[in-house]
Amino acid sequence: MVNDSTTLYTVAPNASNETLITNSYETFTSVSTLLLDLSEDLNGKHRDIALAIHQLSELGLLLTARLLDREASCPG
Repeated sequence: MVNDSTTLYTVAPNASNETLITNSYETFTSVSTLLLDLSEDLNGKHRDIALAIHQLSELGLLLTARLLDREASCPG
């Protein structure tokens, strides 16, 4: 555990791979949803940037989903 007083968040060192992957997937899903909602209120360059970030988060979502599928198919 980190004892640095500036650390606000930490990841449990004993969290399973499935837990870490599932939480990553849910985080990417939330980011994607928030960015789409935000982009509806933006115009021009700011909208383009929000949509570009959304596209990157969707890529992260796809990669994490693939990893979650692999983890779920592993015995044990």
